[in-house]
Amino acid sequence: MARLPVYQRILEELLRSGTSTVSSELLGAAAQVNAAKVRKDLSLLGSFGTRGAGYDVAFLVEQIDRQLGLDREWTVVIAGIGNLGRALARSQGFAARNFTVAALIDTDPAIIGERIDGIDVRHPDDLPSIVADTSLSIGVITTPAPVAQRVADLLVDAGVRSLLNFAPRVLDVPPGVLLRYVDLSMELQVMSFYQARQLDAGPDARMPRIRSIGRTPAGPS
Repeated sequence: MARLPVYQRILEELLRSGTSTVSSELLGAAAQVNAAKVRKDLSLLGSFGTRGAGYDVAFLVEQIDRQLGLDREWTVVIAGIGNLGRALARSQGFAARNFTVAALIDTDPAIIGERIDGIDVRHPDDLPSIVADTSLSIGVITTPAPVAQRVADLLVDAGVRSLLNFAPRVLDVPPGVLLRYVDLSMELQVMSFYQARQLDAGPDARMPRIRSIGRTPAGPS
């Protein structure tokens, strides 16, 4: 699943360049995986490739969109309207992927009532009334670490079942809630780990390709 968005981004770039078909070898080279893995990944979506001709790029984008759930709209609530929260609220990338920012919440009286890209910032206490008007699919937490757990609890209580946490704190959520982390300091620590070992090993040492870190509580096996 983690490779599908990578394939999708490459395929969309190919579409913009006017490319209509792509081989598993070319797609694998661009995604930096072998062609056999590409074919195996895409076979899980269905039988779309043609031997000798490759994959229809536009059709494959549609199938990956469907598999990723991007063929429907998802509403997003952002909790914590500081610099990061504001940047995310104004991001054009959400709408491009069928994610709609539907609510903004904060506890700062100086911020509550402010309008950002047509959406009023409201207090977390207003979540029940917000949810009564708009079903919220995904909660994005950009609050300071000390209040992140409380905010997560409020979002879960309001019916939000997917959380993307930018706060530098490990959260505890019920098993039925999907939790992902975007922790820039953690990513930098991972990079410093490999950077230090490369320096110790010498200039010819190869750097590994590392994926971003995300965790969700383990559910029943």
